[in-house]
Amino acid sequence: MDGPVTNLQIYVFAALALAGSVSTAVAQDAALGEKVFQKCKACHQIGEGAKDAVGPVLNGVVGRKAGTYPDYSYSDANKNSGITWDEATLKEYLKNPRAKVPGTKMLFPGLTKESDIDNVIAYLKQFGPDGKKS
Repeated sequence: MDGPVTNLQIYVFAALALAGSVSTAVAQDAALGEKVFQKCKACHQIGEGAKDAVGPVLNGVVGRKAGTYPDYSYSDANKNSGITWDEATLKEYLKNPRAKVPGTKMLFPGLTKESDIDNVIAYLKQFGPDGKKS
């Protein structure tokens, strides 16, 4: 296809470039999420050998029904929320826990950066209910 570049070719190239940059912008990075998780470690443990602390163990949290980790004393608000922790729900909760679950015991004000939230979720998703990384 030699010859002058058409407007259509320019538009197609621009659309592909934009699509590539958008997918990069929303990519999750578990390694960065582990760094952000340092803020969560004051109350939560994750991984093999994790134990309940101020907050429940977060092993297998993605896909788990809220308020169901064994032997943790949840607030009624959390137990009765009807939430299953999928990525969309975790995004809302991690941004503002008290807005998502009014009456929660979680005092953390939330993460402000979307990228931090996405990365923490990527980090959490690695851990199965047994605490082993997948």
